[in-house]
Amino acid sequence: MSRTSSVGVAVAAAAAVALAGCGGGGDGGGAGTADFSSAAAGEMTAWGFENADDVGQSRLDHAAGELTDVDITLDQTAFDAQKFTTRLASGDVPDVVQMDRRYVLTYAAQGTILPLGACYEAQEVDPREQYYDFVIDDVTFDDQVWAVPQFYQPPAILLNQRVLDAAGVTAEEIDTSQPDVLLGAIAKMYQAGSGTPAVLGLDPVATGQGGLWILGMGGQLNDADGVPTLDDPSNLPGLELLKEISDAQGGFAGVKSFTDSFDTFGDGNQFVTDQVGAQVNAQWYPNVLSAYVGQVELTAVPFRDSEGNPFSVASGTAFVIPAGAENPQAACEWMLNLTSTDAWMAAGEARAATRAADGGINTGLFTGSPEADEMIRAAWVEPSGDEGFDQVIATYYETLDYGATLGASPAGQEIQNELNNAITATLLGDKTAEEALAEAQAAAMRAYESMVQE
Repeated sequence: MSRTSSVGVAVAAAAAVALAGCGGGGDGGGAGTADFSSAAAGEMTAWGFENADDVGQSRLDHAAGELTDVDITLDQTAFDAQKFTTRLASGDVPDVVQMDRRYVLTYAAQGTILPLGACYEAQEVDPREQYYDFVIDDVTFDDQVWAVPQFYQPPAILLNQRVLDAAGVTAEEIDTSQPDVLLGAIAKMYQAGSGTPAVLGLDPVATGQGGLWILGMGGQLNDADGVPTLDDPSNLPGLELLKEISDAQGGFAGVKSFTDSFDTFGDGNQFVTDQVGAQVNAQWYPNVLSAYVGQVELTAVPFRDSEGNPFSVASGTAFVIPAGAENPQAACEWMLNLTSTDAWMAAGEARAATRAADGGINTGLFTGSPEADEMIRAAWVEPSGDEGFDQVIATYYETLDYGATLGASPAGQEIQNELNNAITATLLGDKTAEEALAEAQAAAMRAYESMVQE
């Protein structure tokens, strides 16, 4: 599978990722268009920029320097879907909103955000050249692009080498394309204490990365038109494998309770304390663990699809322009400046300076733009002195070429919610996989039909 692969739906990242590195008209045309041909000037407002870090602030500074005739006001609170609906109803909308990409096509189908083809054209930006194809696919519907994407956080499997070595397990055995081999390795590493997990062989992050497992095993959560397909038989292998993994470690209830207790961002995190042998994690998590060099022994392997090929799914945020925005021209230029290669290089330099100051490891930035990713890596990602961390960083960079879209559906968020409900019901044994997926499909279809018929 190549960089331009495009399949299905995957898991959404949290809507408040912000700038950190770490209506009507069901045909999608109800919002109309805007004139993007004039020069940006005047006042512009933006919402959804919570806790901008060095990566975010450097890009904000770059964009402000490019739009010198624009007075930019930021609302630095996290996006909230209910609040956005209220603001749309009242007509009190900002010019730019940052949100998780899983929300974008819901608003596109409702006609409450603007299509951006004319914006890209006016700024002479080809989205298929500027961004990864599968990232643009996330925000494409009805043959139109509805957002400016940022970030691509690919998942891979982090390995705790101490736990693997103690159990006599090799990295090659953590192979999702070979379920029997994988389950054997999990059994060797798993330990229970007083009837509950003490060490997980593999934490699959079933309700956070469930789409990765189902798509990777050949599933399809919506079709090319965005219609939910949760009850497609191709979704069963991934869900059934997740159940086997949970059952091999004492059952989902115990696994979930154990993982909920992890000190994920703290000194007692699951890799420092050897609570996991392996865990599915997005690219940002090695940044957290870089503070614990010397206390952890990490390596990584890619997630592999049912054919044995490396496999990844995209997640991240995007910028949209609400219908009724007062300054769409400034919004257009500002969004594209924030995600330009120059902006990302400024961010890469800022992140390198931060890591030089705090002594941490620069794990790179994963921007949503292949050119920017390559340039940042070449300029600022250097050998860290920790062989394991360097291998982890290289593994995540390698996964960039094997991405798949989160999926393009107006019911994207509802599909994800219902998928998680089906996963939970199946892993707990409350329903068979077929029953759970059938119920999820019915609920997702109701949501889809209500959106496209509004």
